Amino acid sequence: MTLTVIAKGSVVNNPSQNNISRAQFVHCVATGATQTVVVEDSDTNVLGQIYLHAAGDSIVIEKNPSDTITIVDGHASAVGSPRS
Repeated sequence: MTLTVIAKGSVVNNPSQNNISRAQFVHCVATGATQTVVVEDSDTNVLGQIYLHAAGDSIVIEKNPSDTITIVDGHASAVGSPRS
């Protein structure tokens, strides 16, 4: 399935507890092997984790603007609401 998104900002390499410009939708891509994307609230409580199986796997995450994203070996960027 092809996913269409509107770019809303710069790519963040290897984000660690980064709110990705307070984006509501974030496109995350694994750049090395398997990766776990961690979403935390502003109090650093883990809200959820998403597993990316291999380099090149990607997902769009919906989050609150103050929530943060961590992906050790990957990229994240703010996007508009995804359309398929």
